Amino acid sequence: MKKPTLTMHAMVLEKYNEELEFRVMSRPTPGKGQVLVKVMASGLNPLDLKVMAGKAAHARVTLPAILGIDGAGIVEEVGEGVTDFKPLDEVYGMMGGIGGHPGTLAEYVVADADLLARKPQNLSMKEAAALPLVFITAWEGLVDRAKVRAGQKVLIHGGSGGVGHIAVQIAKAFGAEVFATGSAKGLSYLATLNAEGIDYTTKTPEEYLKQYTDSEGFDIVFDTIGGETLDNSFKSIRPYHGHVVSALGWGTHSIAPLSFRGATYSGIFTLLPLLTGKGRQHHGKILQEATKLVEAGKIKPLIHPEKFSLVDANRAYRVMESRKSLGKVVVGIRESIL
Repeated sequence: MKKPTLTMHAMVLEKYNEELEFRVMSRPTPGKGQVLVKVMASGLNPLDLKVMAGKAAHARVTLPAILGIDGAGIVEEVGEGVTDFKPLDEVYGMMGGIGGHPGTLAEYVVADADLLARKPQNLSMKEAAALPLVFITAWEGLVDRAKVRAGQKVLIHGGSGGVGHIAVQIAKAFGAEVFATGSAKGLSYLATLNAEGIDYTTKTPEEYLKQYTDSEGFDIVFDTIGGETLDNSFKSIRPYHGHVVSALGWGTHSIAPLSFRGATYSGIFTLLPLLTGKGRQHHGKILQEATKLVEAGKIKPLIHPEKFSLVDANRAYRVMESRKSLGKVVVGIRESIL
């Protein structure tokens, strides 16, 4: 007897510059080394907006496409060779949404087992879905590249943003003294993280450099904004031993200020493992570290309080695009967690 075709609901990008369409699709099946995840929540990211506008060639998306890089859910089935996970395990990770891999704005997604980790027990599914991309980006910058450690002075640009608020908490967890730029709206939140907030609209780099480092410079500067902010980062770094990290170093910049200080720079491209297939196991290991820090009470993702279901995904993207939300925007895929 022929096995019936199983289906699922998904939000699909059919054409650029148009809203996602609600569709019924075939449920995917895990292959070797893969896991079928019953998606509970999908974390939205600004990159999705660029993909929808046809302005993210580097994400290598082919239409029609299911977006949603981040997700949290329950293992439904494992493919051949998967031993680290079993059905009913709660997991999270950067699962797809780019590079030809269907994403998490669907009831089910197939993901490479190496990309996943067990969800922190003290986070909801929505909180866990907000974490993977921003935590991995912050960890790669601060820990893998800059080797953050106790006693250092660390400046995070955009400290109340998605990557920024996690970077602040990671640096604090490693014992660093943390400073973070933000607008007036984000400064009160930064205070709850025990970071020294800097209003970038009222203080120049020269002013906060003098106030907080006696004009010597910060040991690490993490840029999450790009453009002029990265240029200012090169001017704010400590001579010889300082390290600048950027998650948005895509423009053309003069490295003279950095070179004159004898300091170093690293760029971060968090999407590489999904795009190339290389380094996926490291993403899973980073999320294992995230789970440890979260369960130790040292990391807490901030999520936007408004509730969105799968069919509300377009509205959720509009809220994120408005930049009026403080916290990550998350879509609840299952009614039980809205």
